[in-house]
Formats: sequence, C-alpha cells, structure tokens
Amino acid sequence: MPLVRIDVNAGRNAEQLQTLSRGIHDAILAEYGIPERDYFHILTEHTVGQIFAQDAGLGFERTSDVVMIQIFTQGGRSQEAKQALFAAVAARLGELGVGGENVFIGYVENTPGDWSFGFGRAQYVTGELAVPKK
Repeated sequence: MPLVRIDVNAGRNAEQLQTLSRGIHDAILAEYGIPERDYFHILTEHTVGQIFAQDAGLGFERTSDVVMIQIFTQGGRSQEAKQALFAAVAARLGELGVGGENVFIGYVENTPGDWSFGFGRAQYVTGELAVPKK
C-alpha cells in the first residue's frame, strides 16, 4: 500500500494531472500486484521557482515538465523489484509525453506499524487489514 506524493510545476490541466497519477498507479499495480483500491496519491502543483531538480551530476537537463515522485511503502521488496517499478513508472509517464529525464523518484520504506488508514488505529497491527505479501 504505497502512499504517493507527486509534485509538478503548474500548467497541466485537471485531466493531465489525473492521467499522470493514474499512470503511476498503473505501474505500481503492474509491478507490485497491490489491490486497485490501494490508491493513495497527493498531487501538488507549484508555481515557477518552487521546484529545483537538477541532474545530480549525470549530465542532462530537466525541463519544467519535471515530475517529482515520492513513494512511501512497506519495506522488504528487492532491489530488482524497485528497479522494475522505477522503469515501469518512467515508461508509463513516457507514454504520456514526460521524458525520462523529467521523472524523479524517491522511495521511502517503513513497517506495517507505521500506517493508520483511519480512526486512529494501525490496522495492520490490529489485524483489521492483512499485511501485504511482498
């Protein structure tokens, strides 16, 4: 059950924003086999000058179309699974016209006890939700 934060520069319309979110979710579904309704995305638009995304010294330039993605999910997946997810997200966004140089992903792992889906309870701990298999 990933929580995904997506940051973009302002300028896309509502349909384009929804399509970006859906493309990322579809990649996660395909690679991690999570349930469809594990769809938790926060999409934030920023005015020009609020996103700084250089190349970390890799020798390419990003444009204002950059999509900054943070994926918060439970630990335990292999490096190969993560790499496959990164590639799937980039491919899905590429189909939507976002160049690979403009796809930035940060991946943060945690434990089942770090989630509350409502009512102030940690449902993975209380047994209300089954801990997903990796």
